[in-house]
Amino acid sequence: MVVAWVLTVLLLAGAVADGVFGDGKGAVLLGLATIASGVFAAHGTIVRPRLTADAGGLLIRTLSGAQRLPWPGTTTRLRSTRRLGRDGVTLEVEHDDRLFVFGQLDLGEDPRDVLDVLDVLRARWDQRPQ
Repeated sequence: MVVAWVLTVLLLAGAVADGVFGDGKGAVLLGLATIASGVFAAHGTIVRPRLTADAGGLLIRTLSGAQRLPWPGTTTRLRSTRRLGRDGVTLEVEHDDRLFVFGQLDLGEDPRDVLDVLDVLRARWDQRPQ
């Protein structure tokens, strides 16, 4: 998220410089880019970490708050897609009627690696004494 904040500051500086020294039309475009970059950076900062897990289940953070999902009733799987010649892998977490989709940017790791860790934690839940 540091890159997004740095980009936001640079875009803001460019918008101000263009507003003062330029014709102003570029300042409008740079201002819109600054807002978009700032919203993205703020979202990434507020909801970090998006997904945490322990032996009891998952904790998912969204803008509407954190949600605790116990292992029973929670399904995790990978979804692979190919767009514009590039393969993309996302981690899908489903609980009841809710679906959460996480990409590498959300997780900070490859979704395949995260699924491996989640499988180990789920196995601990399944093997616990009743």
